[in-house]
This record gives sequence, structure tokens and C-alpha cells, in this order.
Amino acid sequence: MTDQQITRRKALQTTAALGAGLWLGTSVRPTRAAANEKLNVAVIGIGGRGAANLNAVGKTENIVALCDVDEKRAGKAYERYSQAKSFADFRRMLDAMENQIDAVVVSTPDHTHFHPSMMAMTMGKHLYCEKPMAHSVWEVREMTKLAAKKKLATQLGMQRHAYKNMHRVVELVQSGAIGDVNEVYSWVSSSRGMPALPVKTVPPPETLDWDLWIGPAKFRPYALNAKGQGTLAPYNWRFWWDYGTGETGNWGCHILDIPFWALDLKYPTRVEASGPEVDAERTPTKMQTSFAFPATNKRPALELHWSQSKKGPAILKEKEISLKGANTLFIGSKGMLLTGFNSHKLFPEKTFEGFKAPEQSIPDSPGFHLEWINACKGGTPATCNFDYSGPLSETVLLGNTAYRAGGGFDWDAATLTAGGNENARQYLYSKFRKGWEDFTS
Repeated sequence: MTDQQITRRKALQTTAALGAGLWLGTSVRPTRAAANEKLNVAVIGIGGRGAANLNAVGKTENIVALCDVDEKRAGKAYERYSQAKSFADFRRMLDAMENQIDAVVVSTPDHTHFHPSMMAMTMGKHLYCEKPMAHSVWEVREMTKLAAKKKLATQLGMQRHAYKNMHRVVELVQSGAIGDVNEVYSWVSSSRGMPALPVKTVPPPETLDWDLWIGPAKFRPYALNAKGQGTLAPYNWRFWWDYGTGETGNWGCHILDIPFWALDLKYPTRVEASGPEVDAERTPTKMQTSFAFPATNKRPALELHWSQSKKGPAILKEKEISLKGANTLFIGSKGMLLTGFNSHKLFPEKTFEGFKAPEQSIPDSPGFHLEWINACKGGTPATCNFDYSGPLSETVLLGNTAYRAGGGFDWDAATLTAGGNENARQYLYSKFRKGWEDFTS
């Protein structure tokens, strides 16, 4: 049986149907395990971050299938979960085990989130997916829509959402401690990007299925850089536009989660970006983006600024604030709130002497992965389900879009239209490699 032949049946026609504006497999209902039963979980991508997700879910649930294109990196997981069936191709796995799987975890590189996620959800399987949700704004929107249509339990891998400090920050902002917030600065202190170019094409390791690793993206031969490292795998893919989303995609969902949650943000109406000259293939070592969000009945209009910079945004120096341990600064009508994942501080300090924090209103998380597991069994939706994390992921990717498109645009979220910048459209949608345009080949 060929890889193309195994893509039969309703679930394997997903992408073609989406392109035509259709939805297939609507008769498939999500599997609901009873609260006291264990889920049967399949995990796609089990090296690196995938290993952490696998072990977190495997503490309480049945791991019935494991899938990875790299047999060597997956080896320890195969040994630890020897009862699970192992696969290299997620299509084979889902096709063979459709009736034995309740839920799926996807922890592959960014460019291969969409296809396995859509296939699993079309089959009615609950989904945990690593951030960013997908590789383009269009992919994120399609995943969000399908999850809602199928009424599936979803969770995006924004694990810091469960941190208690995050909860306290949200409570402070929403209680009005710093007044009306009209500007927020968030940043990642990093200069990663522009990875070394390949200098030598070599055969891929025998344990790695390179064609499957490339999947739907632009094909490049396996190659080494001047240091003898893989140009793309196992990690540098993150800083190549065809496969990753740079530091913005890597950290944006984690860090922008703070203002998105605290200020109940959804879709921006204007996106701006600037930075060094755009490299067509590789992500930058620094960049700045800004998002305009309209006023709601809960808050005024505001500007959210995101930057990748070792020194943080210029406003920190202007306000004489250290970036150590921090990644977000809220500016309100009554003061400022500086926060990271694990600590926060109110400014000016004299203004907030003797300040009493509001009572806790956000309950402690039972555990980020447990939130999703409980939701799969009929409990309340997980805190980073796609209704919430979809718009956040889109916003993160819109920043990359504006940077690559050479400037800002007005954003119509309803139609996925970038007004005033025709160059942006090519970065909003995905182009899949031959054989991956749809699942009907």
C-alpha cells in the first residue's frame, strides 16, 4: 500500500474539502470517555517537546499509538511505552487505528501541525497541539473552525497559562488596579534567527524519513551547515520561514497570552511591523510589531506592541525599568504593571505602597494537560482551547505576516483580508507541496 493509497476515506479528504468551503465527515461524533475511564491517546512527534507532552498525558491515560519520522529520537519513548503501536507516518497511524483512538497530541515542527490535526479532528478525535497552532493564519482559522464544528476538546501548548503568577496578574488588571489600559509592551529577549546556511548536501540519517519530515512544505535536501549540524533538523527549522515561525511563533503565544487573557483580546484591526531587511528564507534576529485592538464595553481601544530584542523595548529604558525576569509591561491610567511568567511588580512604587491585591478569583489549574484530559471526558473546556488560542495564534502570525510583507495593513478578521498591502496575502495562506495539496491523491 502506498502513502497516497492510504489517504482514503472521509477524513483523508479534509484539505480538499476545506479549499472548496465544504465540511466532510460530519457524521463522526467526538469520542467521550467517562470521567473515570482512561482515554486512548495517540501522540504524533515524540522527541523534544513532544516527549514532555507524551509523558504528561501518559501519567494518567492509555498511550495506544506513537508516531515519529525519526526512529532514533523517538527510541526512548518507544521503549517506555512499549505497549503502544509505533508508526512513522501519521496518516497510516490514524487510518489503521481510527476506531481505537479517542484523542491525539501533535508536537511536530510548525509546518506539520495542520495536516495531522485536521485529519484527527475530522475523525472526531480531541486534540492537543503545540504552539503556534499552525504555520499560517489560514491554517489556524481552519483548525479553529473545525474544532468548534465538531465540538471537540482542544488545548494549545501554552503551559504557562497554568502558572499562579499569571492568574494574579490577570486579576490585578481586570480589577482595575492600574486603571484603564491603553498600551501594552511584550517582548522576548532573544537574538536567535538567521541560522547558518547549508554548505554540504548529504544523505539523511538512516533512522530519519526525510520526505515525511518535510511533509507538505517546500522540499529541501538534507544538508549540514559549516559546523556539521543539520541545517533544518532537529531544531533549526524554527528559523526558516518554510518550516518555522521564528522567535515570534516560538514565544509569542506564551508571552502574548498574558495581555490577551487580562484584556480579553481577540482580533486586531490594524497590524504594523518593522525590523531589519527581510530575508526571504530565514527569520530575523530582531523585529517589532504593533497591533491595534478596538474598544469594547469592558475596556478602551489599545495598542499591543511585540518585539524580539535582546535589550527589550525602548520604553523600559525610558521608564527606568529593568527587563530582568519580565516580558510584559501594562500601561494604565493609574499606574503600570510589569510582569513575567513568575513575578510581577506595580509602578510607580510609591503610588502602590500598602496596596492590597484583589482576592483570588481565578481557580488554580489542576494541571495544564489535565485540563485537556478532563475536557475530553466531558468536563469544562480547557483554558487554552482553540476558541481562545486560535485568535491569539492568528495575531502572533499576523505580526510575522506584516514584517515579511514589508509593512502594515488593516485587518479584516472575518474575511482574512489585509487591506492596503496586497503583498501580505501570500503569507496569510499556505502552499502545500505536490501530493499534500489535499488528501485525495
